[in-house]
Amino acid sequence: MEFKVTTLDGDTAGSVDLSAEIFGLEPRADLIQRCIVWQLSRRQAGTHAVKNRAEIWRTGKKMYKQKGTGSARHGSARVPQFRGGGRAFGPQPRSHAIDLPKKVRALALRHALSAKAKDGGIVVLDKAALDDGKTKTLKARFEKLGLANALIIDGAELESKFSLAARNIPNIDVLPIQGINVYDILRRNTLVLTRAAVDALEARFK
Repeated sequence: MEFKVTTLDGDTAGSVDLSAEIFGLEPRADLIQRCIVWQLSRRQAGTHAVKNRAEIWRTGKKMYKQKGTGSARHGSARVPQFRGGGRAFGPQPRSHAIDLPKKVRALALRHALSAKAKDGGIVVLDKAALDDGKTKTLKARFEKLGLANALIIDGAELESKFSLAARNIPNIDVLPIQGINVYDILRRNTLVLTRAAVDALEARFK
């Protein structure tokens, strides 16, 4: 699969051949969905908590005598039936993480990349670098390239001026190749890969 390589100024910088084993698969929605659920479940803090009847500070004295009142037979005021009592079966701190095999995660990433390629949502950039770290300059170049909602993947090291300039632009994410993931690929309209990122992906899935 041949893609044109462009520069930040919008000029052509040759072409690159993308591997069909990574970018040419028929996308499987089930694999992508499983991976996104796995990612989002791992992000959940799981710090929600309520107090049960054992944790409520309240008297344990019997509310009133057992017989002769005409009312229900109640004991402790800490029970869930009463205002101020403990909650029954409420949430407790726990991990929401689920398991997903490494091979399935790797396959889901390839299918996500293939889905972007199939939709025409991949742009190959020569390099992600700026002479000055000004957001205004980078924003003007993105507008020229038609990038309003994009994920930019660079090599193992991000160019500092570029990442600083991109930090304040809405709907633009910049990640090193180690941070590439299914959820971020699909939440943005365009996936921008540098030459270094393409080489790293092909080395990873070789």
